[in-house]
Amino acid sequence: MYSRRDFLSRVSLGAGLLSLPSLAFAQHTEKKLGIALVGLGYYSEHLLAPALQQTSRCVLAGIVTGTPAKKDKWKAQFAIPDKNCYTYETFDQIADNKDIDIVYVVLPNAMHHEFVIRAAKAGKHVICEKPMSVSVKEAEEMIAACKKANVKFSIGYRMHFEPHTIEVMRIAKAKEMGAVKFVENAMGFKIGDPTQWRLKKSLAGGGAMMDVGIYCIQGARYGTGEEPISVTAQEFKTDPVKFKEVDETIFWQLEFPSGAVSSSVTSYASHSERLFVSAEQGWIELRPAFGYGPIKGKTNKGEMNFPHTNHQALQLDDFALCVQENRESSVSGEEGLKDMKIIEAIYKAVATGKKVKLS
Repeated sequence: MYSRRDFLSRVSLGAGLLSLPSLAFAQHTEKKLGIALVGLGYYSEHLLAPALQQTSRCVLAGIVTGTPAKKDKWKAQFAIPDKNCYTYETFDQIADNKDIDIVYVVLPNAMHHEFVIRAAKAGKHVICEKPMSVSVKEAEEMIAACKKANVKFSIGYRMHFEPHTIEVMRIAKAKEMGAVKFVENAMGFKIGDPTQWRLKKSLAGGGAMMDVGIYCIQGARYGTGEEPISVTAQEFKTDPVKFKEVDETIFWQLEFPSGAVSSSVTSYASHSERLFVSAEQGWIELRPAFGYGPIKGKTNKGEMNFPHTNHQALQLDDFALCVQENRESSVSGEEGLKDMKIIEAIYKAVATGKKVKLS
């Protein structure tokens, strides 16, 4: 059985993985950093905005939207001054706004590249929602733009700040259960509205793989503590009309340097959410594993009894701390680029039917 005390002690001992600002630095007195949300869709409205009410190092300072009604609603709800409200056309003027230190890009995937680069040119630190881009080339250009502008860059990998997930990372890194032999994971849901942007390749870049399959890629990587060296993959469609432009269901297998393997599935056709890690001397299972919580987990030794946390609040505070301490994020653009390379390899493996090597 695991306890909150176990969790806190392991976080302090396991450093390198991450810090937990809301738990460890609540008494910090530095000025809070201002964050502007670019795109006011579901994720911003229902998750990021509420999370910013719980953060200790940053605040919701501005918005960027193309919808006047949303602007009025958010201004009133969060007391955002008119000078901190922008449209996509006036976005570049944010460079002159000293209230805003960080820009969080929460737009359709195909728009990430443009707005991350524009934010960097405006001299603002940047968080970009996952997947960071729709191609490896775009990801590399985004990283380069942030480095050129000398701004910090992070990807919205909130699971890296979730207690059960942190424990999976710690066990894999420490080889506490011996060598990991295989990882099985799944992430999917039944997608609704057939006209939404997620089903348009021009906006999404891909389907379930881009949207939620990336959680399984992450799970395989941190579940083994290794980077994959090859991939095989298969795609299936039960509704070729609805999923004419993007993938519905993809299975894929990764091989790792140690000999460990992973088997994953992502789908827009049905709900699934699980991470299972099998090692020489034990196993770990998270179910649910990747959602907004509460995450639940157990090992061969018993239940994980870690606290439920607001993943987004911890993620946001951690990035603010990175900016304040002038250090790189543990979920940097380079971390996002690793996943983009694997995603491209998965699509190539689907298209060719052959094993694709990863460098």
